[in-house]
Amino acid sequence: MLDFFKKIFDKKPPIKERPPYYSIVCPHCFSKFEPEEVVFRASHVKEHDDDFMLQEDRKLADWRRKFNLSQVDMEAIIDPLTIPEENKTYIQNVLVAITDRYGEETRRRLCPNCHNELPISAGKVPSNIISIVGASQVGKSVYMTSLIHTLQNTTASNFNAACMPLSAEISRKFRQNYHEPIFERGSMLQSTNPNEQQEPFIFQFVFKDEREAPLTLVFFDVAGEGMVERDYLDIYAAHVKNSSGILFLVDPLQIRSIRDKARIHIGEGEGEFANRYDEPREVVISLFENFIAHQHNSKTDIPTAIVLTKSDMLTHLMEEDSEYIKPNSNVFRNVVHKGFLNRTEFENINGEISRFIEKVDRPFKDAVDVYFKNTAYFAVSALGANPVKSQLAGVINPIRVDEPFIWLLYQLDYVARRDAT
Repeated sequence: MLDFFKKIFDKKPPIKERPPYYSIVCPHCFSKFEPEEVVFRASHVKEHDDDFMLQEDRKLADWRRKFNLSQVDMEAIIDPLTIPEENKTYIQNVLVAITDRYGEETRRRLCPNCHNELPISAGKVPSNIISIVGASQVGKSVYMTSLIHTLQNTTASNFNAACMPLSAEISRKFRQNYHEPIFERGSMLQSTNPNEQQEPFIFQFVFKDEREAPLTLVFFDVAGEGMVERDYLDIYAAHVKNSSGILFLVDPLQIRSIRDKARIHIGEGEGEFANRYDEPREVVISLFENFIAHQHNSKTDIPTAIVLTKSDMLTHLMEEDSEYIKPNSNVFRNVVHKGFLNRTEFENINGEISRFIEKVDRPFKDAVDVYFKNTAYFAVSALGANPVKSQLAGVINPIRVDEPFIWLLYQLDYVARRDAT
């Protein structure tokens, strides 16, 4: 009898049956489509053939125009519907290459809606995209830079993976415009100009175990005001809607009760100080208007990490007898998760920040509870210290910046959650 029950409790859950292919979410325009809907870019040019000469790609040009990017003539677009079945190549039931009427093969698969090139893995594995959202001044660009730095130098190794930019161009722009200013020159980034938008920064967290699907991290470097202005929301509403996970950034200075304490230490006038920050609840309302309202029961089940940024500044705002956060709080202690999500550390920070937000901004906490089904709360410091006059003093020591990302890995069944041993 004991053997019988042992077999029951030791029985492993059945392995999920792998579907023949997966729907694709374009990491550039975030439209969702099936693998058979892709188009291809020709691998050659024929000046004597109108179909295969260099030409304007209107869909790609329209997409690039949104980000003030230049456009040049491109090779032709080939619709697979015009190609005989024997000239198509499939891998894992996904069309990956075609041979055109000149006998030339191309593997350059494009999104049918924006004509940007798709990742090699698209359609073969789930399109799991994590998006970063937040209002103006929350430090999205700085957090993104610190997160990618940490993923590349620490987290990837701890989870037997690599964090890779999607292209050499993205790698160059990230290094020159973000990583070098902060981590090599010790200077802060300039606020994003809403009139100088850039294309999304796309990185993949690729596991060395080939059976694991890559996880795509997408960051829109648009002005934070975009989260509360409809013109901007139209650009990336699909980005958030089709995400598999959300990093929702909240600056302590967005919260009025914290702002009042901060003015004493920072010394800015009330009007000037308050006008720089949008209330966190306004971002929730914008998200609700643009996609959550259209979901089942007007809620989203996308796992959402509520991330309190600039946690290092709380050391200056909270006193020993503070009713909010003590100087010995978990917030100020860095934690490294290696191979799994440390359940004890996660539950400690989640509970502490959840209670903190509830005390200092109950309307925001209530709005999150109403519209989001699956949330957890975190506190991070992208730099480890508050910059002085836009300059960073000493070595940059990010605190807990990858913890929300690792929680999303857990939510998406990439890693396990257990107590540290």
